[in-house]
Amino acid sequence: MLELFRHTLESSPILALFLVIGAGYALGRVSVFGFSLGVGGVLFAGLALGAFAPGSVPPPMVGSIGLLLFLYGIGVQYGVQFFAGLRGAGQKHNLIAFVAVMGGLAVSIWGGQWIDISLRMASGVFAGAMTSTAALQAALEASHGNRDAAVGYAVAYPFGVVGPMLGLYLAGRILKPVLAPPPAPIIVSEITIDEARLAGATLSELADGPLAGVQVIGVRQGHQNRLPDPSMVIGVGDAVMVSGTVEGVEAARTALGHLDPGRLMKDRSDFDGNEVFVSDAEIVGVPLGELNLSKDFPLQIAFIRRGDAMILPHPYLTLEFGDRVMAIAPAKHAADVRKLFGNSITATAEFSYVSLGMGMVLGVLLGLVPIPLPWIGSFSLGLAGGPLVMALILGRLGRIGKISWRLPLSANLVMRNYGLTIFLASVGMASGLPFVQQVGADGLPMLALGAVTVLVVVALVVILGKVFLRLPFPELLGIAAGATGNPAVLVFANRLAKSDRPNLGYAMIFPSMTIVKIVAVQVLLHLYG
Repeated sequence: MLELFRHTLESSPILALFLVIGAGYALGRVSVFGFSLGVGGVLFAGLALGAFAPGSVPPPMVGSIGLLLFLYGIGVQYGVQFFAGLRGAGQKHNLIAFVAVMGGLAVSIWGGQWIDISLRMASGVFAGAMTSTAALQAALEASHGNRDAAVGYAVAYPFGVVGPMLGLYLAGRILKPVLAPPPAPIIVSEITIDEARLAGATLSELADGPLAGVQVIGVRQGHQNRLPDPSMVIGVGDAVMVSGTVEGVEAARTALGHLDPGRLMKDRSDFDGNEVFVSDAEIVGVPLGELNLSKDFPLQIAFIRRGDAMILPHPYLTLEFGDRVMAIAPAKHAADVRKLFGNSITATAEFSYVSLGMGMVLGVLLGLVPIPLPWIGSFSLGLAGGPLVMALILGRLGRIGKISWRLPLSANLVMRNYGLTIFLASVGMASGLPFVQQVGADGLPMLALGAVTVLVVVALVVILGKVFLRLPFPELLGIAAGATGNPAVLVFANRLAKSDRPNLGYAMIFPSMTIVKIVAVQVLLHLYG
């Protein structure tokens, strides 16, 4: 029966791949004392099936495509934040990660001497513990055909995925961080002006005082609703419609007068609200301050829904595909509002495959470019580093002429999660048999060395970041995920933080530390290998 099952899997790798995905996600949901593997369970399901049916391993390109989809999605979403992070506090974050990665490398090299393995194999253990295929490739190139590094990589890789998760979980239990609450919800309220001392003030003057914490959407004077204008003079009895947090709206009410629900909204003869989807590529990626949205008819943006978040508009905010905009405009222009923004609900799941294809091509080409190093030779960013760096650049640019590099948030999340799942399943299946063989022979010391290496990296990030910089826990999670490298760790970090804040740290740290790992391994083996 088992032979028939093995034969079926090996004769249909695609069946085996999706079996690993389904079983892996089921395994990832199992919780032990509050700890669960999440998407990391896919890797271990792949290891088990790969060891049982080694002939079922899919072609390497399958996993590579999955990795590229994940890294590209991360890059285009966080390009702006990454380059901003290269200045100011981001430099300290990268320094912490650099010290931690160098500490992990030192542990691998010293521990390799202690358990009597070659420097090449120790460098492979380091690459596996850091789950860095780019570092492994660098080690293999510097080894001139010797495969010791690949053996060390295969043994250390599995714990390189689960180890950081365990380390971060323990850090959370020990530190017991108080996580910041989710962003305050945005509400819309109508306030009638009672304060006589405010009579005669303009909206511009009030915006620097009582209305500083809210966005003015509309004004009612007499029996007519109007869109706000900075020069508009406000009197007692007038009403303003504002959007903002509960605290901001309450502060405005205290300063101005009393809440008057329906004062503006009951009369929609002049203006009405329209929630529309952003799907027109012409306005995506352009700051609101540079868009002349009201050139053809009066229009005011009340707020923007992006994913689960509500955002107040400001001149530097850029619209993204799939955003939902609450636009206030004359009722007769409702169709024009929909046309202006596009209003295609499919924009939440669609994107330009032209820009995706061009971005991937540029990224792969960048990864092939040899970068010279004095006295050492050269290195390249590889299949992982090149597309990620290029995606960060394109995400920073936003658009070039008619080409927008942006991806709808929901489509980006689906693409990233799918790519990560395919990558982990493929790697697990390919590593299953070598992992079992090596550990069964003499790989336990190397497995332990890999475990110590990755835990030292996580510990250094947490200690340095918490003790010396007093960084918030979500930032530590992002730095640790970027330093250790595996995308599954980032997903786990987001779950711990109960937000996507670790994504920013990962995007800032992962590219630079990928380069550091590549260069460190090449220099080490060039000098001593």
